[in-house]
Amino acid sequence: MSGQGKEVIPLSEAVARLATLEQENKLTEADDLADRMLAAMPEHPHILHLAGIVAHRNGRTAQALERMEKSAALAPEVALYPRNMCEIYRSAGRLEDALAAGHRAVALAPQDARAYFNLALIHYERLELDEAIRVSDQALAIDPEFAEAHFEKAEALLLAGRLAAGWESYEWRFKLKQAEGMLPKTEKPQWDGAPLPPGRLLIIGDQGFGDCIQFSRLIPWAAQLCPEPVLACSGELTGLLRQIPGVGRIVTRWEDTGEYDAYIPLSGLPRLAGLTPENVPQERYFAPDPALVAHWGEKLDALVPAGKRRVALVWAGRPTHKNDRKRTLRLAQFAPLFARDDLAILSVQKGEQTGQVGGYYGRAPLINLGAEIGDFADTMAILRHVERLVSIDTSVVHVAGAIGVPTALVLPYAPDWRWLLEREDTPWYPTVRLFRQQVAYDWSGVIERVCESI
Repeated sequence: MSGQGKEVIPLSEAVARLATLEQENKLTEADDLADRMLAAMPEHPHILHLAGIVAHRNGRTAQALERMEKSAALAPEVALYPRNMCEIYRSAGRLEDALAAGHRAVALAPQDARAYFNLALIHYERLELDEAIRVSDQALAIDPEFAEAHFEKAEALLLAGRLAAGWESYEWRFKLKQAEGMLPKTEKPQWDGAPLPPGRLLIIGDQGFGDCIQFSRLIPWAAQLCPEPVLACSGELTGLLRQIPGVGRIVTRWEDTGEYDAYIPLSGLPRLAGLTPENVPQERYFAPDPALVAHWGEKLDALVPAGKRRVALVWAGRPTHKNDRKRTLRLAQFAPLFARDDLAILSVQKGEQTGQVGGYYGRAPLINLGAEIGDFADTMAILRHVERLVSIDTSVVHVAGAIGVPTALVLPYAPDWRWLLEREDTPWYPTVRLFRQQVAYDWSGVIERVCESI
């Protein structure tokens, strides 16, 4: 392969270089090399396939599928192509095509554990949970140490409400690549639920903010067995978690943990406590600072027109979240709320997505508080002054639920496991009501139902 003024690169080396650039997230360089390779060999199936992956990584899903479908047509017996297309179709919301690609991949490569894993993901998205579990087991029969397949099985079991079995498979989460660094480097054992002397248990606030808030309700249970446990967590959570009864020292760096006899991730407590939908502790376990509540009360009284019912809103999540594309909405999609004369919308959205407020048009006044919210303490204080929170699945919902604020949570068709299935309530938070998509990747009717409930 060659280009004017460029060195001649053997085809095999160029293909390997393209794959390496994609894996190393050097996507601009990968894009440039893919374009040059396609210009030289537009009918080469593997170049098309790799170029499709690069296009997908760069957010051009339609182009990715066009390239990958062409590669599969040129080389229909290569199992790798439908295996990878399975995930791209899922990203595009084309679940029927994803299912067909997944079945094609396992038919072509019946000993490829990852082909079964990708197919299990599609069954989860289609809420075919028994199939997701069965196909995950097929992957594990081939590769018993396949952590991602164990974790996918766990999520399907938990979403189906089979919590006891789900917690066991959930233990594999720390063998996932993205879990590196979540646990301390130590020879000490993971806690087995046996009593320990005061201050000798280390509890680790693993995973996201929402997970930590959700599972922190079990710290008092652990503290009954191991008084004054040391809690290691992100600095953003210290103000909240300091309110939990029974907590000992709180640290934000591994080197500050001191000596301990055993450790446990916060997300491991439900398994040890034998948590089920019927025995989830439901008491409110956080409370906002009264001084902050008063401060925000004065501020909001000055900003919000008198007589308007106050509704807080979060419409977008963290872009790096693995499922953010299917859970995040655009501000404009909440138009049914904005048409209401009786409401005032208080945006508690943080991050880059707050820029959408600049294009807001609606009858309801929209007050953008994002830039003034310093941390969860501010968020809690603001929520004390609203009638309802309307939100996508993000950490603010857990904050609202933990202090008892009425909340309308909008969920994708295949939600995160914690919200279970076929119910409008949740055992985690009595004041949270669930509004689910009726069709995968289709929000039509969801916000209208939220609006009718207010």
